[in-house]
Amino acid sequence: MRLTQGAFSFLPDLTDEQITKQIRYAISKGWSINIEWTDDPHPRNSYWELWGLPLFDIKDPAAVKYELDSCRRAKSGYYIKVNAFDNSRGVESCCLSFIVDRPSSEPGFKLERQECAGRLLRYTISSYAVDNNPESERY
Repeated sequence: MRLTQGAFSFLPDLTDEQITKQIRYAISKGWSINIEWTDDPHPRNSYWELWGLPLFDIKDPAAVKYELDSCRRAKSGYYIKVNAFDNSRGVESCCLSFIVDRPSSEPGFKLERQECAGRLLRYTISSYAVDNNPESERY
């Protein structure tokens, strides 16, 4: 299974050159950039771990690429994504988000079915990554 979240997720993995072009585009728009990582890419898990500090007022893509490469070295085997935020309207709006690194083996998700009153069925998606490493043991 291949996780598909964010821009470009249905395409093959971006090369470093393509990542740098996306970073350059975000910088040209004046967007702030941050790098995040996680082992639990559940669609409702919007709180990934922040790598370092957000990169405000960056003018050189090499600075972002340096932080990204540092994160890749320290967190290999995790999901890593780059986010770009636009604060031109007084709020931080995520304008661009894409995965730049992923584990070699993606554990995927399981679907749990619950039969409720009457003929009502409820489904819950849970991550195998969390089942294998409970939250208190993951970091």
